[in-house]
Amino acid sequence: MTAVGGATDGGDAAASFDPLRPMLTRVAYRMLGSVADAEDVVQDAFLRWLGADRAAVREPAAFLRRTVTRLCLDQLKSARAQRETYVGPWLPDPLVDDGEGEADDVTLPLMLALERLSPLERAAFLLHDVFGVGFDEVAATIERDPAATRQLAARARAHVRDARPRYKLEKERGLEIAHAFFEASRSGDMQALGAMLAADVGMWADGGGKRPAAAVPILGKTLVMKVHRSVAVLLRKYGSTLVHTGMINGLPGFVTREADGEFQTTALDIEDGRIAAIYVMRNPDKLKHMH
Repeated sequence: MTAVGGATDGGDAAASFDPLRPMLTRVAYRMLGSVADAEDVVQDAFLRWLGADRAAVREPAAFLRRTVTRLCLDQLKSARAQRETYVGPWLPDPLVDDGEGEADDVTLPLMLALERLSPLERAAFLLHDVFGVGFDEVAATIERDPAATRQLAARARAHVRDARPRYKLEKERGLEIAHAFFEASRSGDMQALGAMLAADVGMWADGGGKRPAAAVPILGKTLVMKVHRSVAVLLRKYGSTLVHTGMINGLPGFVTREADGEFQTTALDIEDGRIAAIYVMRNPDKLKHMH
């Protein structure tokens, strides 16, 4: 299923590529955690498709998925070096109400767990367990034999097991909690806020060194409530406008416009009816696609 040079017209290439673009973007985003990088990779794949002998490709979807995955593997090598110098906690770009992505259960905690995997483990897990690609095709994509590929996927599965949701939270209930959380934070109702939080709740805020954010995760109910007490004072003083309540990377949450005019997303991981983790995205570079 190799392709060689010999392009026909660009319209023909686009006609066969565009229906596959959403799927390819999902693969790239879940590999990289960046909307802009995923779009760049998919565009690079299109340029390669434009120059390929498309008549010789029996399965365009498999060929392009393989191309995108390999481009992502190349990009992850440099991304790892960049993460080592990243300021504060790193979170993936927020996808709001990503209807296509919700179906594969790749939530924000799972994406963070994928960060701890090797690039090959991540590719094997995502392609097989998330996108349902057979091991023979996965093996060909990552250039390993099927037995080794199965081992990579099994190791990945073991590492991310705890990050997969134990039960499916009803969407409407999750959004109710998210809205109540915003209202309690804005009003300064610490009693209501405390009742929503799990005892071992944690908060991660990604400012990327571009906007104020906690430099390390804040762990424990008392500390998180202390932070939100300060947040409530700022909300009352400067105002924070609720823009949207919805699913963010598969978790209930909300989007606000802050006093500096920038967006902010807050995603809540809810377990047994209480908020177990709070993920706040403040890095403007990771919020550009939302404008």
